Amino acid sequence: MRSPKSEKKTILAIVGMPGAGKTEVASYLSVKGLLLVRFGEETDRALMEKGLPLTEQHEREYREQLRKEQGMAVYAKRAKPRIAQVLQQHDAVIIDGLYSWEEYTFLKGEFPDLVLVCVIANPSVRYERLKNRKIRPLSIEEARQRDIDEIEKLSKGGPIAIADYFIENNGSLGELSKKVDALLQRLGIA
Repeated sequence: MRSPKSEKKTILAIVGMPGAGKTEVASYLSVKGLLLVRFGEETDRALMEKGLPLTEQHEREYREQLRKEQGMAVYAKRAKPRIAQVLQQHDAVIIDGLYSWEEYTFLKGEFPDLVLVCVIANPSVRYERLKNRKIRPLSIEEARQRDIDEIEKLSKGGPIAIADYFIENNGSLGELSKKVDALLQRLGIA
C-alpha cells in the first residue's frame, strides 16, 4: 500500500446485485488495511436511534423514505464528509453500498478518480447465498423481488453497467480473494 501522504488517491466503490459478494470484497479489502465507508451505516444508526431491529423490512422502509424525502443521492451526500476525511489521512478508501445512478454521478463529481468495481454472480448462486446468510436471510422469492425493486426503484443498473472492473464470484471465498488481489495489483494498490 502507498504511503499516507502520496498524491494519487484511490476511491473504489463496490457495486453489484444482492448476494454477489460486495460485502465479502469490502471486508477483505478492509482486512488488507484499506479503510471502508459503508453507506448502510446511516440506516443502521437511524434504526438503532428509533429502537427498531435491523430487519430487511425496517431497513427497506427507512431507505425508501429517506430517498423519497431527500433524493436518490442522499446516502452519497451523507457519506461525502467521511470519504473526504479518510482521504485526508490515507491514499485509498473503499465505498460499500453505492446503489443508484444519482449516488454515482454525485460522487463522481466530487471525487473524479472514483472507480467502480462490480462484483457479479449468477442469480441462482446469489439467491442461495441470500437464503443461507445468518443476518437478514431472504427466501428465493424475496431475493428475486429485491433484485427487481433495486433495479426499478434505485436506478441500480447504471453503476453496474458502466463499472470500470468486474469480479466474477460464483466460487469460493479463496477464489474471490485471489481475484481481488489481482485487481489490487492491476490498480497498483497491493
